[in-house]
Amino acid sequence: MNLSWIYTSVLLSALATAVHGLGTTCSAPLGAGTAAASDPFWMQNVKHQGTSAYNADPAGYQVFRNVKDFDAKGDGVTDDTAAINSAISSGNRCGGGTCASSTLTPAVIFFPSGTYVISAPIIAYYYSQLIGDARNPPTLLATSGFNGIAVIDADPYIATGQFYVNQNNFFRSVRNFVIDLRQIPATTSGTGFHWQASQSTSLINIVVEMSTATDTAHQGIFMENGSGGFLGDLVFNGGKFGMWVGNQQFTVRNVTVNNAQSGIFSVWNWGWTYQGITINNCQVAFDVTTGGITTGAQTSGSLAIIDATVSNTPIFVRTSLPSNGTLDGSLVINNAKLTNVPVAVGVESTGETVLAGGTTIIDSWGQGNVFHGTSGTGTFTQGPIISTRKPSSLLDRTGKIFGRAHPQYAAFSTSQFVSVKDNGAKGDGLTDDTAAITAVFEKFAGCKIIFFDAGTYIITSTITIPAGTQVVGEAWSVIAGKGAAFENANEPTPVVRVGAPDSQGMIEVTDIIFTTVGPAPGAIVVEWNVQQPSGQAGATGMWDSHIRLGGAAGTNLEPLTCPSDGSGGTANCYAAYLALHLTPKSTAYLEGTWVWLADHDIDGDGSTQVQIYSGRGILSESAGPVWLIGTSEHHVLYQYNLFNAKDHYVGYMQTETPYFQPIPTPPNPFTPNPTLGDPTVSPSMPAAWALNVQSSSNIIVFGAGFYSFFQNFTQNCLSSNNCQPQIVDIDKASTVTLYSISTVASTFQLSIGQEGIINQSANTNGFASTVTAWSRT
Repeated sequence: MNLSWIYTSVLLSALATAVHGLGTTCSAPLGAGTAAASDPFWMQNVKHQGTSAYNADPAGYQVFRNVKDFDAKGDGVTDDTAAINSAISSGNRCGGGTCASSTLTPAVIFFPSGTYVISAPIIAYYYSQLIGDARNPPTLLATSGFNGIAVIDADPYIATGQFYVNQNNFFRSVRNFVIDLRQIPATTSGTGFHWQASQSTSLINIVVEMSTATDTAHQGIFMENGSGGFLGDLVFNGGKFGMWVGNQQFTVRNVTVNNAQSGIFSVWNWGWTYQGITINNCQVAFDVTTGGITTGAQTSGSLAIIDATVSNTPIFVRTSLPSNGTLDGSLVINNAKLTNVPVAVGVESTGETVLAGGTTIIDSWGQGNVFHGTSGTGTFTQGPIISTRKPSSLLDRTGKIFGRAHPQYAAFSTSQFVSVKDNGAKGDGLTDDTAAITAVFEKFAGCKIIFFDAGTYIITSTITIPAGTQVVGEAWSVIAGKGAAFENANEPTPVVRVGAPDSQGMIEVTDIIFTTVGPAPGAIVVEWNVQQPSGQAGATGMWDSHIRLGGAAGTNLEPLTCPSDGSGGTANCYAAYLALHLTPKSTAYLEGTWVWLADHDIDGDGSTQVQIYSGRGILSESAGPVWLIGTSEHHVLYQYNLFNAKDHYVGYMQTETPYFQPIPTPPNPFTPNPTLGDPTVSPSMPAAWALNVQSSSNIIVFGAGFYSFFQNFTQNCLSSNNCQPQIVDIDKASTVTLYSISTVASTFQLSIGQEGIINQSANTNGFASTVTAWSRT
């Protein structure tokens, strides 16, 4: 089931000779993992000294919790529900319906190998990572009398509503489990996850076992709302539904469903991207509710499916209602391999076959409005659509878009890790840890995995993560740039360099948050320089790691300093110059990376809005390959800028325009920088670009949601569906292919050379408007 640790071990061995400049204590590169067959996962025995820097009692608050320390037995007999929920909730954590959100009570809840009997939901509190032993994943065994919505519940229903506002249900992850529902009677509802989640969330390396009876009522995931998000490397066996999902948007990678009635049931969305999905022996692979093109009747607005493999399943995609020749649920299928699948696309209500199946490969097929070049007139299409050339650098050995699971180092022993706190770093949110962290990299880069114990590490000058380094956080360890080095907007300075300029070698970053302590008008929060070694796709990557700017304790960019009425001014409310810069020679695999300029305060009441400023979101000048899998918003000039970029695959871009615009109007309060490819500012465009593409080639955007909800913190513009005039701009030369692009309240969905081309009025698709495909020719 768990192959990610094998891949990581092999890759590390392959790269041993590619690591240059080993740390001063290193006699040889790290190489393969040395854990013995009987050893537990390294996380169980590594020294636990993580803290929450801004908790009221940082010395007393417990970040790491082993469920067996709370009397869970894992013996397959004892009911462990209460013990596990105690491990999660102890320490006055954010839950119970009285706390909307909080960064002050992070926790890793660790499950050693075993079988844990569960009779009621495990309640996954806010800012929690539930992590099982990755070497031998534990089983959560639901009892025959299980009572509750799901084995793991991320947003419980209570008398006053729910624990959390679904669109703000951030920062949670579940990894390395088998969830077994098969003791629950087949006709009784049994669910693995109630996953009503939003950005910075993930499900990873999980198997859900369900009844295969013809009358089964089991389902792997129940998701009725939210604003996600990423999930991947999952297997669902049996059930009425493998996944029953409704959410604004999500990116899904590498999910397998076996022997279910409906593999994936899509009840509503604005847009989802499914990458590398495998469906075997189901009745229907994708069951899609359609028929709601008005906001009040929203159903599944858009599905983009790439690299699917479906076998022995009567129907690949089944919509509930026919489109009747108009955009009524957009669908894109790219590179789908069907084996014994009689109907590729069908309609449930009429029994109509829209696209015949069989044993075949669907190259590129779409249902929806298709556009070309500078024409603003689309053609409703229910047939073949543009099949973009995919650069070989973006593909795996089977010709699919490359993907790589979150590294977890399951084959590695505890002795192969080194703690930054054991080497002088404090992580207390006060001490300058620059020198200590720099020294750790100088000593151990390339021969130890660098473990950032939970905490907030203040950096006052640039630190560089050398090529050849693996960095692992704990409950999203925070690295925060602070001080004079990052305060000069005329001399932008990186907080963290991932690889020195022109460096080559592996770099892996997991479970880290990068941020600033304001004001930081000159901060480039992450400058990504490293290039993967030849032939080692995905060797330079970041997983479940985020750039979070403002809106949290310790950032000095909260409501008291920077209220939404703008009375905080600009000087005190700069969060960053640029959030993430992929430099020209770099390569990057980024999965589940949220690049967020806060619109509201996570701490406090969890809803009060703030007005803070980050000039730029993600700037890529990389010549590739670059994979952006589930990345996302709110920056002043743009959210994504591809400038002289090449060979990029992006699977569900999600952005929001800053809520305060058009006051001030961009580029204010920043000054454009032509050397970084800042877009030309036009008086007719008083809002940030979601996506700006210049002088770039071989760019594939496979699913996107570009949203504009506010003007000056009010939503009056939504009633007229006109919160900004344009939102995506592509110059007249770049080679870009867009699939499943949904926008909200932007008059023009696509501009060429800043001239509006595709008007949203013709592409209404529920709450959003959708361009099913656009290509240059």
